[in-house]
This record gives sequence, C-alpha cells and structure tokens, in this order.
Amino acid sequence: MKYTDIKTKSQEELKSLLKEKKVLLFELKAKLKTMQLTNTSEPRVTKKDIAKIQTAISALAKSN
Repeated sequence: MKYTDIKTKSQEELKSLLKEKKVLLFELKAKLKTMQLTNTSEPRVTKKDIAKIQTAISALAKSN
C-alpha cells in the first residue's frame, strides 16, 4: 500500500481501513504464535500500513 493511494481517501474511509488493518495485525500475530503463518514478514508490512494510515489521518486533521 502506497501513501499516495491513502492520502486521497476521506477521513471516514481511513478510519475504517485502520480498523481493518488492526484486526488483520491481531490475526497475523495469533497465527505467528501458533506457527500457522508462512510469510513471517506480513506483520511488519501491516504495521507499516497502519503507520501510513495514521500519518494520513493526522495530516487531514492538521489541514482542517
């Protein structure tokens, strides 16, 4: 997910996307601990996506 794709979305879309990513991160962590996760870099990528979304939300808040 690229930041340029994220910054064009509205704040409501960003908040729902953030919630989805946090749930996904929770599921990935659970799978990692139970040895069901084959791609171990997925949690790291998801964390970075969450950070990008939070950055876009704060940028929207500052511009308003």
